[in-house]
Amino acid sequence: MTEIPEHLRKRAEAARQKAAAASADTPTDAPAAGGSDAPPSEAPPSEAASKIPAHLLERAKNARQQQAGAKPDAPSGGAVAPAAAATAVATAAPPVAAGPGGHTQRLLTVVKSGSIQDVKATPQDKVHVWPHLLSIEFVAALACTAFLLVFSIFVNAPLLTLANTNLTPNPSKAPWYFLGLQEMLTMFHPMVAGVMVPGMGLFALILAPYTDRNPSNKPEDRKFAISLFTVFLMFWAVLVIIGSFFRGPGQNFVFPWKDGLFFEL
Repeated sequence: MTEIPEHLRKRAEAARQKAAAASADTPTDAPAAGGSDAPPSEAPPSEAASKIPAHLLERAKNARQQQAGAKPDAPSGGAVAPAAAATAVATAAPPVAAGPGGHTQRLLTVVKSGSIQDVKATPQDKVHVWPHLLSIEFVAALACTAFLLVFSIFVNAPLLTLANTNLTPNPSKAPWYFLGLQEMLTMFHPMVAGVMVPGMGLFALILAPYTDRNPSNKPEDRKFAISLFTVFLMFWAVLVIIGSFFRGPGQNFVFPWKDGLFFEL
């Protein structure tokens, strides 16, 4: 239930007190018209006093007479209203939420507009995984498969000759995507470079969704996450480049423009 403002309560209370004072000042010992014992009648409030148009007062008066079983007054004013109905109209207390002159306040002036308006759901920038996301990923997988199939028909894989167990190539390098890990093995102990550092990286990836709770998808709002990923990417890229182009026989550091390039796909 919506609470009625305090200024409307005070206004209604003042209107009730004014109506009670007016009814107390009305003489009640005057005989009714026609010599009957009916209670005395009082002239209905005028249009200027009640601030209600005359045609509305006439309509309300006729409706009350119909409810009481009496014939409604003619618009010309020829018929005389019963004394009981006139007294009821004159002495009726204004409603609780009455305003100046006894006007009944509309509910829309009390209730906030937000609680009665039909507000639609807030639009969201999210879509369902199926079919919006999975259908696109499936089409992308088909396109990549078709490209690899056509590419493998025209370009042969760069395979070397059969391995000779009596001859170990020098330097013996891992594939390019493992050269970063091999480069760390030349600098740190195998326990550190092969277990601790990769393990810490995997653990940090597991904790990433719980440490970065920013829901925004805009790059300008994800500066911390983008900076952290950029540092990791550049760190690994530098290790791969060093292991590919700056390591020669015996995994020694060389300059490719001076000693040559010791790298094969």
